[in-house]
Amino acid sequence: MSFGKTLTLSTGAKIPQIGLGTWLSKPNEVENAVEHAIRVGYRHIDCAMVYGNQDEVGCALKKVIPSVVKREEVFITSKLWNTSHRPDQVEKELDETLKQLQLDYVDLYLVHWPVAFPPGLQGFEPEDPNRPGWVVLDTEVTLVDTWKAMIALLNTGKVKAIGVSNFSIDHIKGIAEATGVWPVANQIEAHPLLLQDELVQFCKEHNIHLTAYSPLGNNMAGHKKLTDYPEVHEIAQRLNATPAQVLIAWGVKRGYSVIPKSVTPERIESNFKQVELSDEDYEKLCELGRKNRKRFNVKTTYPPFWDINIFGEEEEKITTNQVKIQ
Repeated sequence: MSFGKTLTLSTGAKIPQIGLGTWLSKPNEVENAVEHAIRVGYRHIDCAMVYGNQDEVGCALKKVIPSVVKREEVFITSKLWNTSHRPDQVEKELDETLKQLQLDYVDLYLVHWPVAFPPGLQGFEPEDPNRPGWVVLDTEVTLVDTWKAMIALLNTGKVKAIGVSNFSIDHIKGIAEATGVWPVANQIEAHPLLLQDELVQFCKEHNIHLTAYSPLGNNMAGHKKLTDYPEVHEIAQRLNATPAQVLIAWGVKRGYSVIPKSVTPERIESNFKQVELSDEDYEKLCELGRKNRKRFNVKTTYPPFWDINIFGEEEEKITTNQVKIQ
């Protein structure tokens, strides 16, 4: 079983170290996945408006709260989407999220990306009429504008804590220095190919919790998944574990909370059965990233494309917009 470990946020709240991710989970599968996860012991569910499946998560939670768990025993994260960055949209979207999840509050509410799209257009990624295949950006609103509206949510009782996702050191510094309020968490793509040691150190110094999404990598742009690497298989075989368990253990050893996604009951269970990595095996996995660094989730590599430089990756050099901090 899971080691049942929790990590303490700067607010004093505890976040279970292993959670269930729901990104890229198909509709009609998520409800069963979340219900099964809670029944086998998961107490941390990661959601977002843009995943388009929060209503199913809500139906699952209804089945298990309070019959299996009390509401306060489950840690629920959700995220504000890019079309709601304007301050007058922030609480409106949160209200819609709570309605979908059938909850009074979320434990953690994150700004999903340091990128804004205009409100009121069609879909989550509205297409630029002048540039088919590319998303239209809202270049007026700043991260500081949005963050101030997020801070205001703390007085509503609808969120216990606020944070960010996919934010760099500069993005975090910008919002914190402008408002005096530091994010409680930063949810980032994190796995052995993407060490981000500077960001990890910065977040540690400022007591910002890190949650790792895509801990197994992903193949949105057709790349090899980390679970297929021979080095991962070798360690898994030796520990009598699955490749996924090895990669989750790597994130745990770095102090992250980790949110592997699955809709298969067996995998949901096996991802929750933790193994411990030796320092030697941990180093072997880190070496993969030192030799062959790879970020999978770059928004210029799969459609619809975003014309904005978020991470400073090679693949983003073609972009013409920068993140507008303030």
